[in-house]
Amino acid sequence: MLKNKTLGSMLIVAGTTIGAGMLALPIASAGLGFTTALILILLSWLLMTYTALLMLELHQYASADATLNTLAKSILGKRGQYIANFAMIFLFYALCAAYIAGGGTQLQEKMSNVLGIEVAPQAGSILLAILVASVVTAGTSTVDKLNKMLFAVKITVLASLFFVLSPYVHGQHLLDMPIQQGLVLSAIPVIFTSFGFHGSIPSIVKYVGLDIKSLRRVMMFGAALPLVIYVFWQLLSQGVMSQQSLMQSNGLSGFVSNISNIAHNPHISTFVTVFADLALATSFLGVSLGLFDFFADAFKKGNGKLDRSKTALITFLPPLGFALFYPKGFIMALGYAAIALVILAVFLPVAMVWSQRKQGLQTDGYQVRGGSLGLAIAALCGLLIIAAQMLQMTGVIPSLG
Repeated sequence: MLKNKTLGSMLIVAGTTIGAGMLALPIASAGLGFTTALILILLSWLLMTYTALLMLELHQYASADATLNTLAKSILGKRGQYIANFAMIFLFYALCAAYIAGGGTQLQEKMSNVLGIEVAPQAGSILLAILVASVVTAGTSTVDKLNKMLFAVKITVLASLFFVLSPYVHGQHLLDMPIQQGLVLSAIPVIFTSFGFHGSIPSIVKYVGLDIKSLRRVMMFGAALPLVIYVFWQLLSQGVMSQQSLMQSNGLSGFVSNISNIAHNPHISTFVTVFADLALATSFLGVSLGLFDFFADAFKKGNGKLDRSKTALITFLPPLGFALFYPKGFIMALGYAAIALVILAVFLPVAMVWSQRKQGLQTDGYQVRGGSLGLAIAALCGLLIIAAQMLQMTGVIPSLG
């Protein structure tokens, strides 16, 4: 039973991480060259895996159902709790609104094609929100089962894409260097956010239980799977097209059209569309599960049907409202996603572990290697990501969108 939960939890981590944003990675890193992009991907993976393990160090001394709200309050006090809650709600509501809007549009188009009638744009968003809310409200076990199925299909689609494109990879394209230094800084926030899964860690701890050995395996293998997939995806996308062609691609649609023409295969567009749909679904499930458990803890809601229904309303109604009535608001909020994620996934774990170690109350349990130097390096990396995001937003360095 525990093995099934461990595997399922690994796939929830991987599924939350590998969102539709993965498709934007080749375009975001087009001006870097393969080697530089690979280094940034590896560094982002190391940072996020390290801070995920820091979260486990904290969870081992808390109750199994503790969330970031509980941990921040008990270790950092009310001020830390407010910062944690704001970062969590801001980031996850913006992400959920984006998933509902983007996925709703895709669903509405498919419904119109199948039914042969024009379906209202809002119908897709509302239906998607209801479907995901129903799965999440049913519990982590239901999310686990559905995520396994979707992830299996997603990997099959990716494998098909890799198989079709691999003969068209040219080694010389992979030797390109960054065309300008500012692009390296511009790519850092995009690549960093592509490894975000920390909001779902408390849900996984609650699901698996306080078995640190199993949880370490979940975090390390769950984060390693996206790393492997990202590396292969960069190898293919940057190997198939020249650096100049990649940079001239008109967004994702232009990129897909170009690789379809190069491979002389019209099915590539279908593969990418199916992958994007599945990536959005698995990421939406992981993000909303983390937010659901966060609100259940914050508002002291139990596991009864009525309480879980109330938590679902708090979790899904606001982002649905934002997606339907204030689209510019959540799109603007997503511009700050990297900053909110740094607070949530880097600064808070580092601050809480540093505080806990300083108190010296727990010395016999699991402790992440690296000591104070590791914590300091992680915090400096967080500052670098925020600086890069701010420089991009103020126009000092190029914006990658």
